[in-house]
Amino acid sequence: MAYAAPLPGTRAKTRLNRQQILGFWAAWAGWTLDGMDSVIYALVLAPALTELLPKSGIAATPANVGSTGSILFAVFLIGWGCSFIWGPVADRFGRAKSLAATILVYSIFTGAAAFAQSAWQLGLFRFLAGVGIGGQWAMAGTYIAEAWPEDRRKMGAGYLQTGYYFGFFLAAALNYTVGAHFGWRAMFLCGLAPVIVSLLTLLKVKEPERWTAHESEVKRTHPLREIFSPAYRKRTLVNSALLTVAIIGLWAGAVYVPAAVTTLSRQAGMDSPAAARMASIGMAVLSIGTICGCISLPPLAERFGRKATLAFYFTGMMIAIPLAFGWAFYLGAGPVPFIVILFFLGFAGGNFTCFSLWLPEQYETRVRATAFAFATSVGRFIGAGVNFVLAAMVWRMGTLGVPIALTAIAFAIGLLIIPFAIETKGERLPE
Repeated sequence: MAYAAPLPGTRAKTRLNRQQILGFWAAWAGWTLDGMDSVIYALVLAPALTELLPKSGIAATPANVGSTGSILFAVFLIGWGCSFIWGPVADRFGRAKSLAATILVYSIFTGAAAFAQSAWQLGLFRFLAGVGIGGQWAMAGTYIAEAWPEDRRKMGAGYLQTGYYFGFFLAAALNYTVGAHFGWRAMFLCGLAPVIVSLLTLLKVKEPERWTAHESEVKRTHPLREIFSPAYRKRTLVNSALLTVAIIGLWAGAVYVPAAVTTLSRQAGMDSPAAARMASIGMAVLSIGTICGCISLPPLAERFGRKATLAFYFTGMMIAIPLAFGWAFYLGAGPVPFIVILFFLGFAGGNFTCFSLWLPEQYETRVRATAFAFATSVGRFIGAGVNFVLAAMVWRMGTLGVPIALTAIAFAIGLLIIPFAIETKGERLPE
């Protein structure tokens, strides 16, 4: 590869070439708009279901909005889980092409949600969008790991992960403006924007040289079978378990935040537009905290190791979730204390960056995308089941507070699993 190598004895980083820069921005933009599309639903959950539930024969009570919303989140997660199909596609046909395809799928079906006439139609469109959204992380993470030089790929993972949470900020800004003035359908229409990124990625971004060097070998491989071979079985199971913990926590860390801030704001006497704006501010604070967590993680992982760093972030989630939902929300401390805690909840939510740099280090090129996609998808299926349980608890208790606070237990379990993972600190990306 034509990299400009640093001089011996210096700490200068390898200079990125034009294609590496272009590829990064394509992956980052896709990941940003993926985050935006993911959060749009959370931001418009209450108004969308308030309109659609009566059309579906269900009273639009707060309990029904909360429980139906949890069910639709679970349906979305099942779509996310089905996204494991992108892994073998990327290993066989290329990272850039698959990256473009995932963006195209999630943008089309997010836009289609604007035309939903019932809660169940909305659920169908979110399922299909989830198939695309779920594949984006694995495609983008694999691309950056393989395209960037060894001495820069770790920070590349951190920079890439910030995109998802810039997407949160973008969704919050849209909700503050478009959503507050034009309603939830206009928000879903904004989700069509990534189509442009998809086309540009397909036309302009080349496949990583690391993948093209192994292309003939990849096409003779059965990647789903190989990630469960004796060489990889333990790490695949452990990685899947850790991703499951992180994904369960995501719903407390992000998805229910807008509904919680909206509820607290209405209890404080705000009208609907003011409550929507307050929810946008809450998501912005969460996003800023998460971006800080994403950028901080790679240096921590390089100094203390992947396992210790993930344990630190999991501990942060285990503390912040009960503080936010068990104290500030359930006990009615008000929107301001809840939003302050969101910064720390967001910082700890940057734990996903650890997987972006750690998973590629554990697998060879011929199965890397499949392993990444599989590990991230398993957790989504289990998370869907957890969401059905949460829906039942929200319906029975009439509140989001206690059920969401209890998801902190998942991170305690995660801390017990981390010792079984393999440490890759200081190791090069496998060929």
